[in-house]
Amino acid sequence: MIKNKTRFALLLSLSVSFVTLLIKVVGYILTGSNTALSDAAESIIHVLAVSFVYYGLQLSTKPADDNHLYGHERIEFLSVGVEGTVIVIAGITIIYESLRNYILGHAISNLDIGIYAMGSAAVINFLLGSYVLKVGREEENMIVISNGKHTLTDVWTSAGVVATLLVIKFTGWMILDSIVSVLLAVYIMYEGFKLLKYSVGGLMDERDRKKDEVIKKLLSDNLPGSMIDCHNLRHRTTGQTTWIEFHATFKSDVSLEKAHDDATILERRLMDAIKGDAIVTIHLEPEGDHHGNHEILHGANKNRNFEDFI
Repeated sequence: MIKNKTRFALLLSLSVSFVTLLIKVVGYILTGSNTALSDAAESIIHVLAVSFVYYGLQLSTKPADDNHLYGHERIEFLSVGVEGTVIVIAGITIIYESLRNYILGHAISNLDIGIYAMGSAAVINFLLGSYVLKVGREEENMIVISNGKHTLTDVWTSAGVVATLLVIKFTGWMILDSIVSVLLAVYIMYEGFKLLKYSVGGLMDERDRKKDEVIKKLLSDNLPGSMIDCHNLRHRTTGQTTWIEFHATFKSDVSLEKAHDDATILERRLMDAIKGDAIVTIHLEPEGDHHGNHEILHGANKNRNFEDFI
């Protein structure tokens, strides 16, 4: 189930995004400012991104089925990647429009109205982004966190528009309209690339360093009962679930029932220590030659050593 707080945060983000988009479009129409147009264009993409983010959140919480045995949580990485991509596209669009308008020239009017419109949009997005980011961090949901960061990024673009219009109003330096637009575009593209990095890392099962430290500490300290050591550890985190698997060596004279009980104790410790859900798979091994115990597996993976997968 999606927590009500998480669902509400994204629905609020989607609704308010439409409102701020309307404000920005009105601001651009009344002023003709290039920076205002850039900000409005970014908001259009933001609305599309939030829509996809909400769909991704809905899909990520669906339980496993016959076609998706590990569930649907990996949609989180795709969702974040799409949001990062549209942010980068928005930056490229802004740079293009800025350079085109600088070369061709353009006029700005109704500066006061534009300043009030863009300023109000910035305040609204600041309050919204802060709330959504807070909820995302509380729930440890990267889909919501990325949306909150994107919304706060929008605040900076709107603030840049307001500052630019103010300077132009008092100085008449029209070139600032294009310069500031390009600078803002570079900034939001940087934020977009960070989201893309997270997305690619997740799709490639990049190690979660914090969880790695927690898991390794548990597997090295006070192993239960007849367990001697743990090795061949692999783990990955997808959405709210961390999948952990490793081999555990037991004393040679221990019964299967006792070894299973000890493994279950360690499994529960890992589940309690990991934030979110944890799925733990433990391969039980007798004390002795590890490589000898797995001799029958050699060559079973297209002539690749088992250690290559660890």
